[in-house]
Parts: sequence; structure tokens; C-alpha cells
Amino acid sequence: MPDPAPDPLTWLTELEGVPSAFAAARDGIDALLRDRGLRRTRPEQTTESLLRGAHASAVLEGSASSLEDVRAGEGDEVARAAVRVSTGVLALVPVIGNSPLQAFARLHALAGKGEVQDDALGRPVSSDRAERLNALATTLHDTTVPALIVGALVHAEIATVAPFASHNGIVARAAERLVMVARGVDPASVVVPEAGHLALRPQYESNLRGYRDGGRSGLHSWLLYAAEAVTAGVEQSPLRVS
Repeated sequence: MPDPAPDPLTWLTELEGVPSAFAAARDGIDALLRDRGLRRTRPEQTTESLLRGAHASAVLEGSASSLEDVRAGEGDEVARAAVRVSTGVLALVPVIGNSPLQAFARLHALAGKGEVQDDALGRPVSSDRAERLNALATTLHDTTVPALIVGALVHAEIATVAPFASHNGIVARAAERLVMVARGVDPASVVVPEAGHLALRPQYESNLRGYRDGGRSGLHSWLLYAAEAVTAGVEQSPLRVS
């Protein structure tokens, strides 16, 4: 039998500082869950994490709504889109492993509902962007590198390729959370990665530009940043912040 194809993302784990940065981030998540006891995590804590994530993602997308606005269902159009995504993201945990493209399309359909024409929901806006999304989906099928690295790559690809007609940032950030849950890093979804990015907003935005324009160096910097953002997201968890 032929040898199995090499993992397409193994080389990312060989970049200087990346393995240790993500190992430290994973240790922070594990400590959070261990300290509180995963079996004692309540559904309302997951709901609160998703709500905080929706608010943070909406702000990063340009929303002016406060967390209190979002909590009361009174957020602006962008905030409402982020809440729709947060409400539906966990239902996609069984989907992303077998059909990443379907999961990404569903995230956009949730975000764009009522704001984008129905025939544009979940559909890439051009053939070249569809090719990038297909390549990303294939990579997800073929890689076993640590889930936090996978989530960071998915986030940056969707955010910078902007395959959909709208709300690409919201989709990208939800996809990162989805990968973390589906690959077992944060099964109760109590970490708030979106809030980690908001807390580090200048670095977040500059490193996304670097990922888009900076080649291998930009990718390297993005990964180091993304590990830091996960740690910041742990600090925003409902298990830690009352």
C-alpha cells in the first residue's frame, strides 16, 4: 500500500516559538476546565460565553452595541447577525469534521439572513475564493496538528480571503470557536476567543493584515499572536469572570 500523504500543516509546528506558544495556551484552557471541573459546567455558562463572543465579534465587525444591548436583544444589525451565528454554531460541531464547507456556508447563512439575498447566502463570491475555501476544507480533513493551530488558520483564511458576500469576520471568528469545540479543546465552549481578539484589537487587526500580505513571516506572526489571543479569551470565560 502507498504511504499516507504527509500532513499539510506539520510545517507550522516547526516554526520557531509556535509549538510552545500553543502548548501554553492549551495548558491555560485545560487549567480553567480542571479548576472548575468540566462536569460542573452549566449550560448557562456556555450560553454566556456564546453571548460574550457574539458581542465581541460584532464590535470587531463595526457594531456600536454594548454587551447589555446584546443581552437585551436590542443590538444593532451587526450585533444581531453575530447573535444568530452564536445561537447556531454549536449545532455545527458534528458537521465541520465531515463537511467543513457545509459548516462555513451555514455560518454565513446565519449571519447574512435577512441582510443578503437568499441566493448569496453561504456561497463564495468568486471562483478563486471558492478554490481557497475548498483548499481550506481539504486541509481540515487531512491534518492532525493541534486544534488551536487549526482554528487560528481557519480564522485567518476566512477573514482575509473574505469568500462570502458579507460578515466574513463574524464567520471567521465563529469558525475558530467551532474548531476548538469540535476538536475537543473546549468541549463546553466556555472560552471566549472572540473577546480575546477584541482585548488585543490593534494586534489582531495588524496581524490579520500581516497574514494577508506578509507571506510566511506574516503567517508566523499571526500564529504567535493567535496563541496569545486564546489566553486572553480564557481570561474572559464566564468560569473566570463573574
